[in-house]
Amino acid sequence: MTVFKPKVVKKILGVVCSLSLFSASAQIIPSPPQVSAKGYFLVDFTTGKVIAEGEADTKLLPASLTKMMTSYVIGTEILAGNISPNDMVTISEKAWAKNFPESSKMFIEVGKKVSVDDLNHGIIIQSGNDACVAMAEHIAGSESAFADLMNAHAEKLGMTNSYFINSHGLDAPEQFTTPRDMATLGAALIRDVPEEYALYKQKSFTFNGIKQYNRNSLLWDASLDVDGIKTGHTAEAGYSLVTSATKGDMRLIAVVMGTESERARKVESKKLLNYGFRFFETITPYKAGDSFADQRIWMGNKETVSLGITQDTPITIPRGQRKNLKAHFELDQTLTAPLAKGSTVGTLFLQLEGEDIAEYPLVTLEEIEEGSFFSRIYDYLRLQIMQ
Repeated sequence: MTVFKPKVVKKILGVVCSLSLFSASAQIIPSPPQVSAKGYFLVDFTTGKVIAEGEADTKLLPASLTKMMTSYVIGTEILAGNISPNDMVTISEKAWAKNFPESSKMFIEVGKKVSVDDLNHGIIIQSGNDACVAMAEHIAGSESAFADLMNAHAEKLGMTNSYFINSHGLDAPEQFTTPRDMATLGAALIRDVPEEYALYKQKSFTFNGIKQYNRNSLLWDASLDVDGIKTGHTAEAGYSLVTSATKGDMRLIAVVMGTESERARKVESKKLLNYGFRFFETITPYKAGDSFADQRIWMGNKETVSLGITQDTPITIPRGQRKNLKAHFELDQTLTAPLAKGSTVGTLFLQLEGEDIAEYPLVTLEEIEEGSFFSRIYDYLRLQIMQ
């Protein structure tokens, strides 16, 4: 990754510094595509930059997108050691496949023992409603108690416009979510439970002698590197899809909810992803620990101190605008010794076309001790004169 080495233009005492990276004419970025859905959302996973949205906070029926939260709870329970993929689950009458005659299922049978691992595959790949109930009962004792867990996780993740009644997503009057919240949940699956998320790219799973294919048809699309996430459909909810795909170092999450057909949810999702990858890019101008500038420090054993940042600076910008990035930092005060390594002394701003698009704490990358008695007196007098 290229690290920019801009020239520093200093003002007296170095309190404000602007850094010109490059300058060039602005690129023209077309408006986001029109999306035929009740709601949609496109966001960069790494930076959280929203690239496109429409009715993103409208409350909609989640259908089987609900299983993403069921899966998230399962993943966190495995990670915490509360359950194991090898645990055997006895299938209750409520979880029996016969209870879901007109909906997706993995065909589990009452009284049989099925592993958590198989049930997890059945939920994610086969979209099994029966498997959801079995896992809900295994983890929380009942599906209603499991729904409480789902809602607690939703609240923790900041999904403020979501509420779950059941574990599988069959329509319930008080069950709802939004495209924005589904993108938040998709990002949480990728970030928090990566081993759980790895299952979402599997194209098929066989259980009880029945092979079923993942309903996310974009997994087979050679023009995109899709590795998840989940489809959903009921007659009232319409056809929905949450998708994640990567291109180089960039990962996007697209949500379309309430389209008219299986084909439409695929077409509209692909439309969003192609737009995001074609017209935007995610770059990291500076890495954690990079020296950003050498700044004058007074009354120390050195004349300058190296300033930088303690975190990477990934940003999502219009493609081709990297050359137009500028940086600007402001110091909180005149720098005087002693100063410990890692001390926050100001703020770094990344700018594009005159607007701040990101900011980070500016810190010292080295320790500066006090200078000798005479050098401190000399610097003190110089400061008085300059001020």
